[in-house]
Amino acid sequence: MSTRVDAETEELSDAGATGDGDVVPVGVKLGSTRTVIALPTDDGDLRIIRTLTCLASYEDALTGEEKYLYGNEAAREYPDRVQFMLRSGLPEDEDRVELTAQFFEAVIEFHDIPEDSTVVYATPTIDNPAGLENLQEVIEGSSIGGDLIESYPESLCGSIPAFGDDLEAIEEIFVAVNMGSTNLEASAYRRGEQIAPFTTGAGTGNEVDRIIANYVEEETQGRVNIGVTTAREYKEEHADFDDFEPFTDIIQRPGGGSHEFTIERSVMDAMNEYLEEVVEEFANTFLSQLANNHMKIYQFALDRPIVLTGGMACIPGIVDEFEERVGDELGRDVEAVAADRPDLAATVGAQRIAARLAQVE
Repeated sequence: MSTRVDAETEELSDAGATGDGDVVPVGVKLGSTRTVIALPTDDGDLRIIRTLTCLASYEDALTGEEKYLYGNEAAREYPDRVQFMLRSGLPEDEDRVELTAQFFEAVIEFHDIPEDSTVVYATPTIDNPAGLENLQEVIEGSSIGGDLIESYPESLCGSIPAFGDDLEAIEEIFVAVNMGSTNLEASAYRRGEQIAPFTTGAGTGNEVDRIIANYVEEETQGRVNIGVTTAREYKEEHADFDDFEPFTDIIQRPGGGSHEFTIERSVMDAMNEYLEEVVEEFANTFLSQLANNHMKIYQFALDRPIVLTGGMACIPGIVDEFEERVGDELGRDVEAVAADRPDLAATVGAQRIAARLAQVE
């Protein structure tokens, strides 16, 4: 009997989803917060499997045996002991390699991902050779990808759905910004070749969550203390650069009773600080380095749309706000774009590459 792995599943229409023959093309992103897998359905759509990248252990009340819950169920039932194995973006040691592999295999088994598959992984651009080697160990040790396994930069994969319905991004020269939970990444791409990759721990989704938690305590004059998980939920549900509205929540007091409170500033104050930092790093660090080392690419890329990828690009209005603030910083007009679903874009792009590779094979 398979171990249950609680996940959100949905189907998307995607013209590039299917490959040829019996080999199934699969896209995978093992993310620091969420793991997303995409594979074709029998009718040619994309099946999306999305769950938190975490697990929690507990003791069987009858046998005393150690057991595990995975994904959303683990975070929901054991918030005090849940482990997010890729908090830094990569498995940092052998223990995390083992736990990540255990989690990934449980997802594969429960959701019946076929072994006879071509699998493309969307991987982060991080200057951490040991961590990347550990991630590769997880990838190569999994039971899927019996036909072929490849990895491509997450920001390239995430840009593919933003450019169109096929693999147009592979033939373009452009700049992509991956607004992730653990790192801010920027890269130029020239016909699929990654140029001047840049990564910084400044301006991250996880840091926004911590700031929101601190600001909520300040805004409520110390009456409310929330964890980073609740702060992330506030961000994902309420942050909006176009039309933010104050919201109320209720907490249970330790001694009994409840307290209702309203949040007016904390979420968007944190989001505005985040975007200021992103624009500063992108415009004044990454673009400066790109101009110094690859002036022609710099000039050409800024005449093309800047692609935003990653979970933070899902915040309503953030694409237009990024475009405006970068334009002000550079003193010129720029255009920013994102896929319809930036949180799924890297996996969808990886799956399209897998479909093309399956056809070649």
